[in-house]
Amino acid sequence: MNKYFKDTPDGLGSFFRVIKRMTGFICLLLIAVATAAQEQQPNIIYILADDLGYSELGSYGNTFNETPALDRLAREGMRFSCFYAAAPVCSPYRAALMTGQYPARIGITDYLRPRAAQHLDTGYVTLPELLKARGYHTGIVGKWHLSGYIKEGAPEETLPDRHGFDEVLVSENRGIGEGTYFYPYDFNHEIKKRLPGAHEYITDRQNLEALDFIKRNRQRPFFLFLSHYAVHTTVHGKPELVRHFQQKKSAGTSPPTRKNPENDPYKKWPAGSKAPQNNPHLAAQLKVIDEGVGAVVHLLRELGLDQNTLLIFTSDNGGETTITTNAPFRGGKSTLYEGGVREPFIAWWPGKVKSGSVCTQPLANYDIYPTLMELTGAAGNHQPLDGVSFAPLFRDPQTALSARGFYWHYPLDKPHFLGGRSAGSIRSGAWKLISFFDDGHKELYNLDQDPGEHTDLSAAYPDKVSTLDTELRSWQKKVHAIH
Repeated sequence: MNKYFKDTPDGLGSFFRVIKRMTGFICLLLIAVATAAQEQQPNIIYILADDLGYSELGSYGNTFNETPALDRLAREGMRFSCFYAAAPVCSPYRAALMTGQYPARIGITDYLRPRAAQHLDTGYVTLPELLKARGYHTGIVGKWHLSGYIKEGAPEETLPDRHGFDEVLVSENRGIGEGTYFYPYDFNHEIKKRLPGAHEYITDRQNLEALDFIKRNRQRPFFLFLSHYAVHTTVHGKPELVRHFQQKKSAGTSPPTRKNPENDPYKKWPAGSKAPQNNPHLAAQLKVIDEGVGAVVHLLRELGLDQNTLLIFTSDNGGETTITTNAPFRGGKSTLYEGGVREPFIAWWPGKVKSGSVCTQPLANYDIYPTLMELTGAAGNHQPLDGVSFAPLFRDPQTALSARGFYWHYPLDKPHFLGGRSAGSIRSGAWKLISFFDDGHKELYNLDQDPGEHTDLSAAYPDKVSTLDTELRSWQKKVHAIH
């Protein structure tokens, strides 16, 4: 040891002082690296309403429903006016969200029935799997709908735990089409009640589970997919909230159905549930979703996580026109008109998403995957991606993205019960072509001049029809779309 310290009167002490200073420097460096990594890995909360139409939120022009928390989210964040669903129904939207691919490429182009053999293949690297590789803890609260269910007679199922979700909370293991919103839940008989009272409400329960998930995971980066069952029909709100909306002068009305002649407020189809507009049950359901959003934001601020959390709110397809409107757009769920595929979309991230802004650029939900890849630094060479990152728009919604077309493929054996028909569609710039597979006719619209798709221009612009139809057919061939 002496040969190392022979020139210093206090060689050993000096050595330890140097080591101490170096240790302190290394600790500071590690803290800085950890802080930088944390800043590069924001918490991500994706809140998805089911069948919520474009014009149901106050920030999108609604004057009957009450959505103060979501409207505040829009004021403090960015509202998108032209955000598309990859399909006009549920399962293909979710497949596109999970993989970053067109539903046609995946092969899931319609909603999956309870006994369906088809499911999202585990060979895909899903969004939660992508984020897990970056150290995220992942959770889903609620609806999955990317599989048939063994309990319903499906030969196989792949539920969220097979696709990268660490926590699967109050999610279905049976068909959800006519499932009740009140405990006990038809879509999962195994769920135990947590909230007080005899009539636990699933949206309240989902909000509770989401808050608990955030609290449990506040010390590490997390991805939370809060996937609501509301406001999917059968719309059915909590009685006290339904009464509140029924008392409004403009409230829609409908009698209870023959299945509920006694008008039991906890039984399906009570009075008001089939109101064609200003539906008090839909409004009551949406209010509970909104309350949950407010509670999530409050908790994030309370825990000091708000500055490092991206929160997104949107819907999976247009609203059902039997109980609502998607004005100013035409059509709704099951159709390829704008009302079926254009969704409300709000992004909130204090200091990172430009406050009080509106983005008018067309985007689609298969863009979420590459956007979150960029924001989290995740590697994504696992599968072809059809979306593009729109992360630059969070700072400046006017940032120019590369020009591209948008495509839809929605083949049906027979018309949807809500009126949708077998069709494909392309949007290129302002022009949109819908090609109907059942009878071969085509419709052409200029969305800049006619966003409501009132005037079919196919006869006036046959060359444009031909050009867009050729592009649509070329895309169908490229992604192996089948119809």
